[in-house]
Amino acid sequence: MTLAKRLPEYPWDELAPIAEKAHAFPGGAVDVSVGTPVDPVPAVIQDALVAAANAPGYPLTAGTPELRSAAAGWLARSLDVHVDPVSVLPVIGTKEFIAWLPTMLGLGPADTVLYPSLAYPTYDIGARLCGAASAAVDVAARAEQHSAGQHSAGQHSAGPYRADHGALDGASASSRLLWVNSPSNPTGCVLPGNALRDALAWARSHGAVLASDECYIELGWDTSPVSVLHESVRGDSLDGVLAVFSLSKRSNLAGYRAGFVTGDPALMKDLLLVGRQAGMIVPAPVQAAMIAALSDDAHASEQKARYAARRDVLVAGLTAAGFRIEHSEAGLYLWATRPGLDCWAACELLATECGILVGPGSMYGPEGNDYIRVALTATDERVAAAGTRLRALASR
Repeated sequence: MTLAKRLPEYPWDELAPIAEKAHAFPGGAVDVSVGTPVDPVPAVIQDALVAAANAPGYPLTAGTPELRSAAAGWLARSLDVHVDPVSVLPVIGTKEFIAWLPTMLGLGPADTVLYPSLAYPTYDIGARLCGAASAAVDVAARAEQHSAGQHSAGQHSAGPYRADHGALDGASASSRLLWVNSPSNPTGCVLPGNALRDALAWARSHGAVLASDECYIELGWDTSPVSVLHESVRGDSLDGVLAVFSLSKRSNLAGYRAGFVTGDPALMKDLLLVGRQAGMIVPAPVQAAMIAALSDDAHASEQKARYAARRDVLVAGLTAAGFRIEHSEAGLYLWATRPGLDCWAACELLATECGILVGPGSMYGPEGNDYIRVALTATDERVAAAGTRLRALASR
């Protein structure tokens, strides 16, 4: 028996028949289903990769001192988070790290992994790979609904989230890893600092690790996300907490598989040992590219501006076509619903009538059955086409 026996079918395969309809639309498909970057890798990063291409020897699993310092410097500049560079570990893609973290922590059939009820599927996949149980739990609850005027044009948010102090009361005593994700994939909601503090306090009191997936943390639109590593959240100690960061969206480096993790120094020492023994080494040219990316903020600001402009077009178009945007105050996606349509019917409508391919919300949990996820990762030309087609749909 292989590990594949523990895993579900790859969810995106279900979208193939609808994708065919989108691609058959006159003028071609607008694919905003998957958050894969489409803009060029910034020249400063490409140049660094090329300059480091003559790398015949084995690279350092821990990362070069320059890379670890660059990561720590970026955390300090961008998030007001201060860590010892020695506690930074580069990883071969954050999806890969998320999938294998439970195994690296030594979890197994006697343990439980907790993750948000609407979530990136890889948190659950990680539990399955190591044979652990998994359960969905939310560390925050929706606040009272705000009026549409308090949000971006076209948004009718269900309200920001507030700490749910009893959310984890029913969690299994076998829970050893608690994932949080803020800004959220898929909803774009941002967890308040007090919810993160409560979650970390619970994890510490139950002997669990709190792992925070912060891959979209620089993409705040209506609010400024806070890192779990910020002193206002973790206090004067990093005990029991990890945070993982990606360069895929910030720097268009999804093809490089570049990210890093940092946090509890004792845990980081253990993760480094596992990485060294298992050969989990980020290639030297990629490490050089990461240094360039983390040391340059200008390209990230330019990319964020591109996403903001595309977001405005898609919000306006979806709203005109009868969709309601919920949450979406940060991150790379719009979380949308249209009354009377479940997620698959909405996907079918947009593919057939507009040639727009979106992601069905049910892929992220049962609570997503009435929602679609719309990525900001299409070219300006394709996003403009989507806006035109959505307005045309509204007029029919």
